[in-house]
Amino acid sequence: MLSLSSPLLPLSLLLLLLLFLLSLLLSVLSLLLLLLSLLLLTLSLLLLLLSFLSLVLSLLLLLLSFLSSLLSLLTRLSLVRVISIILT
Repeated sequence: MLSLSSPLLPLSLLLLLLLFLLSLLLSVLSLLLLLLSLLLLTLSLLLLLLSFLSLVLSLLLLLLSFLSSLLSLLTRLSLVRVISIILT
């Protein structure tokens, strides 16, 4: 135990102060890392949402393409039927 008249007292106080500052610095770094991880999580969720939207749009385009092909086929069949009716 150090007494008040000990020559090591200023050194120990300085050491305590340094330890406190180091722990404060580590706490701030930890908070910054937490904020960075939250930012990365937010960005990854946004990318996931964009991927999902891209998938939905691709499926809609596929459905539109299918409907367009079906309409084209029905138009051709109808045209053939009209031509066959006219020719007979």
